[in-house]
Order: sequence, then C-alpha cells, then structure tokens
Amino acid sequence: MLRITHSIAIDENDIEISFVRASGPGGQNVNKLSTAAQLRYDSRRAMLAPDIDARLQRIAGQRMTKDGVIVIHAQRYRTQERNREDAIERLVDMIREASVRPTPRRATRPTLGSKKRRLEGKKHRGSIKAMRGGRIDD
Repeated sequence: MLRITHSIAIDENDIEISFVRASGPGGQNVNKLSTAAQLRYDSRRAMLAPDIDARLQRIAGQRMTKDGVIVIHAQRYRTQERNREDAIERLVDMIREASVRPTPRRATRPTLGSKKRRLEGKKHRGSIKAMRGGRIDD
C-alpha cells in the first residue's frame, strides 16, 4: 500500500506500469531499450471523496482518460527503475495535491482610502490628457 495522506492509501497492485521506448536523445540506446515508464491508474478504484475526485480530474487534465484512468509517461531518466519511481512519485503528488482543500475566499470591500486614491489617480490622468493637443491660432 502506498500511503498518500493519513486517510488516503492506494494499493500498489492497482497501478499498472509498462515500459516503452523513450523519445529524444540517447544515442543507440534509445532505439534498443524500452526505458520510458507508462503508468496507468484507474482513479475510480481509489474510492476518493467526491470533492477530492473532482479536484483530481481538474489537476490531471489531459492525463486522465474519459474512463477515469490516469496515464503518466515518465522518461526523464535512462533506467527503467528510476523512471518507474518517477511515475509513481508523480501520481502520489497529484493525488496529494487533490486532497488539499482550497481555502475559501472571503469577499472584502475596498477601503475608503483606496477608493479616494483611485479617483485621484483617474482625475490626475484625465487632466494630463486634457492638456494635450493645444489649439494653434493663426
């Protein structure tokens, strides 16, 4: 079991990892070895709270399929093991970020001083513009 927070844990057996060929530089190795890790995790198996699940969908974005499967492609490193660890770490970070509730915004009113400063700035700017383009008398 991978512990994400004190209340959320996911089973490592639910994570499916396959190895594919990595793109980019790497010399002859890039054509011979499958070092890039492709992680697939069905988020519906996690039994997350609805609000956490909604935030996870928003955070995952394009990495989540319509079926709720999160696909992470890790190819930063040159070995399968490091890429596998990187993919799992990115999944855990994604779920951990989704589990944090955003603090609600409290509506505030502008202060009287800020209103006065804003209006003074507008008057000053308007007077500068009014002084432009003087009349030419012949």
